[in-house]
Amino acid sequence: MPNEKVNLLNANPANRNFARTKIVATAGPASKSKEKIKELIIAGVDVFRFNMAHGSIAGKEKIIANIREVSQSMGASIGVLVDLAGPKIRLGKLLNDAITLVNGETVCFVPGIETNNPDELVCLYQPLISEVSVGDTIVLADGISRLIVKEKTNDRLVCEVSDGGVVRTRQGVNLPATNLSIPALGAIDVEHAKWAATVEADFVSLSFVRNASEVESLKQVLRDAKSQAPVIAKIEKREALDNLDSIVAAADGIMVARGDLGVEIDIAQTPLAQKGIIDCCSRHRKPVIVATQMLESMHNCKQPTRAEVSDVANAILDGADACMLSGETAVGEYPVESVLMMNRIMVETEKTFQAVPAKTLPANQLAKNVTSEVLASAAADIARQIDAKLVVIASSTGETALLKSKHRDFLPTVCITDSLHSARQMSLYWGIVPVVSNASFSSEQIRQLSEHFATRFFSLGPGDQVVTVSDTELIPGVHDSIVVTKIA
Repeated sequence: MPNEKVNLLNANPANRNFARTKIVATAGPASKSKEKIKELIIAGVDVFRFNMAHGSIAGKEKIIANIREVSQSMGASIGVLVDLAGPKIRLGKLLNDAITLVNGETVCFVPGIETNNPDELVCLYQPLISEVSVGDTIVLADGISRLIVKEKTNDRLVCEVSDGGVVRTRQGVNLPATNLSIPALGAIDVEHAKWAATVEADFVSLSFVRNASEVESLKQVLRDAKSQAPVIAKIEKREALDNLDSIVAAADGIMVARGDLGVEIDIAQTPLAQKGIIDCCSRHRKPVIVATQMLESMHNCKQPTRAEVSDVANAILDGADACMLSGETAVGEYPVESVLMMNRIMVETEKTFQAVPAKTLPANQLAKNVTSEVLASAAADIARQIDAKLVVIASSTGETALLKSKHRDFLPTVCITDSLHSARQMSLYWGIVPVVSNASFSSEQIRQLSEHFATRFFSLGPGDQVVTVSDTELIPGVHDSIVVTKIA
């Protein structure tokens, strides 16, 4: 099978089997060189993520330049995702940088950013004491320890340790039941969003989203900076689940950020929350990434655990468009092996889609473009009924390709576009092979390109049929159309 992850116009596909579910890999020290970036793309990476909570701007700019240079030389449409850190609340400096909290004992939060008292905690978020209420739960260090607020004064929170453990300086603080005044988009996030525009990031994600207005705020910052990058809203707060439908409607895509989400809600509820988020994205026709600890053990081991393999597989079966690797590719010992393993799990899991009918999506009353919705659905139906071997979509924006991807049929689908920006955005669309062409577009040119892909890269022969979909944005004066071509 051809290497579907590269630009079919420019590359010689290898005889490798690539997944239709996309892979997002976090860039970092383990994946910054041109040589390693090329290895990762060959292994199956579609999008590189940059975590703005770590590393320098200069370092990120160098890696992005490497990604652009390597992907261009390979003819690959590889996306860049800038992940804004958002309002991560952290502990201040503790006595000896770590203290042990014991079940049933009392510990107090006090003002300031440093303490020398073993019975005190401090927080870098100064309004903490005023905003937390008696009875609230405070979760420390990503769930290592939990406190219950028993008393409150103007300058002190008296807490009982309900789940003890060792907590350290600058570890995270989560407040699942507290309505905080801190904005999701802080001053540093605004600066980083503007920087993302200067490096022409293909996606920008917002952490700790609580409502749709926060998504709109980031979109406005990007528009003001002359960027059309789609906004990915990260679902990791209880308030986000409460406002899920409006957030998904406002965002261009969603990330299921299970790390903080599993702290903000009961960890046992996380799998069902993941399924609910993915279902909501399917209804709204938005791409969704599942993230956090997918192959965590591959930081320092060549093989994942059986539970991790099942986790990746279940995300695909739930309907994820992409799965994300974090530390595995950023700082892990086996970044390439992690990508190869994820791709391998995806390929095996996706075989189930061959044995069942493609999704029949309910009518989407919220569709921005009803014509594209109908066109994508009709193309999928026609291809199934006539046993077509390939679907080719010609589109400037890739909107029809996104809608087609949500049908989850196993039919190879290529989307030709005249926009490199659109091609990179399609790097998140399930089952879509983005191809950039500088050729002049006409109905005849698209037909010729379709036959070219069919015969050269998908081994189609005489009598095989190809369904070609064209939209009005690509060919001026031509209406949206579906054409069935039989290979001569």
